[in-house]
Amino acid sequence: MLDQAFEALKKYDWGTDTKVVKPIDDAVIAAHGDAKASKELEARLAAVLKTEVSRDAKDYVCRKLMLIGTADSVPALAELLPEKDHSHMARFALERIPAPEAAQAMREALPKVSPDLKIGVISSLGVRQDAASVTALEALLGDSNAGVAAAAAFALGSIRTAEAATALASSKPASEAAKAAVTDASLACAEGLLTHGKKAEALVIYKGIVGQSNLPKHVRLAATRGMLACAGKN
Repeated sequence: MLDQAFEALKKYDWGTDTKVVKPIDDAVIAAHGDAKASKELEARLAAVLKTEVSRDAKDYVCRKLMLIGTADSVPALAELLPEKDHSHMARFALERIPAPEAAQAMREALPKVSPDLKIGVISSLGVRQDAASVTALEALLGDSNAGVAAAAAFALGSIRTAEAATALASSKPASEAAKAAVTDASLACAEGLLTHGKKAEALVIYKGIVGQSNLPKHVRLAATRGMLACAGKN
């Protein structure tokens, strides 16, 4: 049955009865806790990504690799990142593969993808809260593409480390949208640092925001509240 399902996957497309690939769905579930079966199934799925099958078939495979993918799947998924039709599903799978190789593949793809796809890849690094990506993201804060720069800022705000906060503080965003994103991300970093008991680092960020009179009142108010929280006041 499983062999027949993989054969059907070669012709799988929009509107195809999903029953034809149900044996693969069942195999993914059955492989849970069985390292050998999971590895064999993962290899078969990753191999499909290297063949000339439909977009829907590759989307289907990416969804399955979200569940059982490991570092072994990363090369096949990484090849899809620059492709308009496949990049989004490939990065969604890479988001969920805990191996550091997945994040590395996305970092390495940043110079190779179009701005629109780059925004997605950046966002995925943020979803992973990948601290190792701070340097790569910092380099994009001054990007001439406002969407790319803003995405890099928001990703750093999701990472919420002292290094991410430092990168944001030293940035020189080229657009108003990117500047606003840097401010929001800085607040997020401060909140993260405060949550982890790093009050001194958080306080520096909050003070820096409060001191910028050109920022909206609600932003400075949020920073003021952060300063009070650092002091242990409500």
